[in-house]
Amino acid sequence: MDKEEIIYSINIADILEVSSQVLERTLTEEELKPVKESVGDYIDWFQAIESAICNHVN
Repeated sequence: MDKEEIIYSINIADILEVSSQVLERTLTEEELKPVKESVGDYIDWFQAIESAICNHVN
């Protein structure tokens, strides 16, 4: 088991896709920077992992 394996990631294309759908435009470099730096603050990692464990482990 590789404990450093990445399980899930968000890339710039994901952020730009959401901005295209929500704002109907792409973000500027200036707008993108703080979004990149803070997007992880809005993800409840513990809850996501706990839910996956509870749904798949008896």
